[in-house]
Amino acid sequence: MRVLVTGGAGFIGSHVVEALSARGHDPVVFDVRTDPGADVRDPAAVGRALAGVDAVCHQAAMVGLGTGFADAPEYVSRNDHGTAVLLAAMAGAGVRHLVLAGSMVVYGEGRYGCAAHGVVRPGPRAVADLAEGRFEPRCPRCGGDLEPGLVAEDAPADPRNVYAATKLAQEHLAAAWARSTRGTAVSLRYHNVYGPRMPRDTPYAGVASFFRSALGRGEAPRVFEDGRQRRDFVHVRDVAAANVAALEAPSAPGALTAYNTGSGEPRTVGDLARALAAASGGPAPVVTGEYRLGDVRHITADSARLRADLGWRPRVTFEDGMREFAAGA
Repeated sequence: MRVLVTGGAGFIGSHVVEALSARGHDPVVFDVRTDPGADVRDPAAVGRALAGVDAVCHQAAMVGLGTGFADAPEYVSRNDHGTAVLLAAMAGAGVRHLVLAGSMVVYGEGRYGCAAHGVVRPGPRAVADLAEGRFEPRCPRCGGDLEPGLVAEDAPADPRNVYAATKLAQEHLAAAWARSTRGTAVSLRYHNVYGPRMPRDTPYAGVASFFRSALGRGEAPRVFEDGRQRRDFVHVRDVAAANVAALEAPSAPGALTAYNTGSGEPRTVGDLARALAAASGGPAPVVTGEYRLGDVRHITADSARLRADLGWRPRVTFEDGMREFAAGA
């Protein structure tokens, strides 16, 4: 299969390219890092890239929370307008298979249970609570304690920042494209991806990258809130394997199918910082109590659908992945 990989020179995209090649496919890289003219927002460039292509893995995106709402036009341009241009070109070229780099950020907060009211969806955390160190969401009905759980694909979407909103819009565009063209579309809702080639020291880098950079400077990782916020850290090679599985598996035409793509093993941000510090022999993390507006407290995946439908399994353990990552791979 000849597969166009947008963002194919980037962190995740480069691993997707390698995984496709290992399975005998023919990946075609489309990325501004290797070709300044390879802008997914350019219809002519995208049209040329689609020649002879059987499927598309759409990894190109502007990622991260950003530095403020002033970033919104750029996020929308790169993520949503770019996706619209790509899908229009695919419709014209007769390319009917798409795997989209989705994100768990579309959910907002994760799944919570209240002893009195069952499953509930807390709203955004109040600034006053965060400033006083009250980080855990409360039951929106009784104000009681909540127990975090795994979020499934049928959870309502509730994007809490600009990046999240653009990732949800990408899914809506892909679903509309699939209905219009009878194409097959899969969105892999990535959780916290880490591993070799992860970007360093940019406003859009992930928390694992920030911690590793601090340790590389001989500094203690600075952990926001109380360090107990739960995430699902999944290795980039496992994410790449999920892309290949999604391309190779039969999918229902005319619809988009979303799959959570995570390790299935919730860890705290504090766990991450401690594991990296131990693996690198660096200083212990410092829990700062600081916070960022737009961050959610707990978001962890139920990846059972991906495992059942596509036969995918994560292969890299948290411990092995952290040792590799700490070594600077």
